[in-house]
Amino acid sequence: MKAEETRKCIVCGEVLPKEKLLRFTLTPDNQIVPDFKKKLPGKGIWVTNSKKALMIAVEKNLFAKAAKKNIKVDAELVDMAENILHKRALDAISLARKAGALVSGFEKVCEAIKKNKAAFVLEAKDAGADGHNKIMNLAKNLEVFHTFSVEELDKELDRVNTVHIALLHGEMAKAVQMEISRLEDFLNS
Repeated sequence: MKAEETRKCIVCGEVLPKEKLLRFTLTPDNQIVPDFKKKLPGKGIWVTNSKKALMIAVEKNLFAKAAKKNIKVDAELVDMAENILHKRALDAISLARKAGALVSGFEKVCEAIKKNKAAFVLEAKDAGADGHNKIMNLAKNLEVFHTFSVEELDKELDRVNTVHIALLHGEMAKAVQMEISRLEDFLNS
């Protein structure tokens, strides 16, 4: 079994698994850029997956300290990171739809939950109280995310009034859950 790779956060100094951190790298013109796919060349600079931690890193110029050189940090780096994480989560949902790994619509989602086919549920954050209460009662043992609005889900899935989605058990559900969890951790930590 492969040992879990760890890196040190430049903000808190804690050594964490790479999955709990965001990677940034230095461009040849000394700018810090997000590298969440971990594919860009150069030494990574790691920050805990938290909006607050990233804000501290930018405000206190911790990237320059970590790189040991005078570097440029875009004032929009925090927003850029959030937008990338947001897009990755929505792209994962879209990919799951194309793979047939999700169902949408209140009745289909309820059926998937009852038949134990749902890995987790995604409910629009602006869902109505009645549908929300019914889904929450039915999905007692499932994780329910409230990350995206109806409008965002409609646009991503090319549908109308997408309020409830169930991701079906399988590798695709794990990938989508990881991307949504990563976004939520960033926003809520």
